[in-house]
Amino acid sequence: MLHFPSFQPYGTPFYFVVLGFLLIPLIIARSYGKRAMPYQVFLTVGLLYATFAGKLDIWSFLGWGLVMTLLTKAYSLYRTKRNNSLIFYLAILCAIFPLFIVKLWPVISPSAPNSILGFLGISYITFKVVSTLMEIRDGLIKTLPLKDFIYFLYFFPTISSGPIDRFRRFQKELQSPVTIEGYADYVRKGLNRIFLGFLYNFIIGYLIDTYWLHPAAIHATLHPSFVTMLFAMYSYGLYLFFNFAGYSLFAVGVSNIMGYNLPMNFRYPFIAKNIKDFWNRWHMTLCNWFRDFVFMRLVKTMMQKKLSQNMSLISNLATLALFGLMGFWHGFTWFYILYGFYHAALMIAYDTWTRFKQKRKLKVPDTKLIRLVSIVVTVQLVFVGFLIFSGIPNYALQFSSTHLLPNF
Repeated sequence: MLHFPSFQPYGTPFYFVVLGFLLIPLIIARSYGKRAMPYQVFLTVGLLYATFAGKLDIWSFLGWGLVMTLLTKAYSLYRTKRNNSLIFYLAILCAIFPLFIVKLWPVISPSAPNSILGFLGISYITFKVVSTLMEIRDGLIKTLPLKDFIYFLYFFPTISSGPIDRFRRFQKELQSPVTIEGYADYVRKGLNRIFLGFLYNFIIGYLIDTYWLHPAAIHATLHPSFVTMLFAMYSYGLYLFFNFAGYSLFAVGVSNIMGYNLPMNFRYPFIAKNIKDFWNRWHMTLCNWFRDFVFMRLVKTMMQKKLSQNMSLISNLATLALFGLMGFWHGFTWFYILYGFYHAALMIAYDTWTRFKQKRKLKVPDTKLIRLVSIVVTVQLVFVGFLIFSGIPNYALQFSSTHLLPNF
């Protein structure tokens, strides 16, 4: 098979040159009110082949896709007749098991950390499968047309880094009548988002990584101190935002040009007034996924089982589970897990403060100064989390004992 060594989604400007030419027939078709689904399928297959061809990943990708599609369709058919909880939980376990192994594998085999089950995008596709299974269980999805589900699962703009979409929302767009009116605005928004992604990723992100983060991370590892860690903290946090937000803008922008209106992932996270506000602005599709499919379900289950009459305790336990699970999702290393529980602690502290204000009927003045102080404090707490997440303190600890510098 042909091998495309640098043809990763949005990895280089060359990818956009090729993608731009490939999108021209679709743009023309949409401008005349045609969906051109055969060409969309051809485009998806071609770009996924270019991404995975010649790599071992392709067999994991194809095998996983076949198994998950059959699993979801089988559960959909089963759900029309029965609703056994054991079957549902088994389906969920089957869906998340490959991702669990991929995340655990670096701990099991540090010398060969890449599991044969892993492939680019396994996390985001797993989220799609699990949310679809849960909404089938809830009766929100009555039927599962295979062609719609497969296209949703492998929609190429989101394959590598999201945003995390929902099948019901995507299917509604897929089945809605194609209209010429408004498509020009879709293209305009799509191009704006792609160019903003270029600014974020290829310019600002590159400059931060090359001239700030890289030397700051090395210096903090070799000479850990409050100042060196502070420089590493801010450089990593800013790089993470511009890199990730750039990729998200690419995905949404390309989807817009194709005629789809995917949810955004970021909404000015560094003007958040509190930690709850931050998570309503940062990686929003992930946060909404965990809220709907982890937090709300745990709260409902604990209330139904009458495990406690204390709603504050129930909410706090669900918050610990949500952010703990989010930490483990990033990886089975102590700093990812600590990152998750750190944010759980912040959320619980904010919730406790909010309940305290309500109970005592305290009113904090809503002045410009108070808002500014709230934003500054929130951002500092968020960046401390970024420092934990970066692993740089871990590298400093390792270097102090082994004197081996990690590969930055």
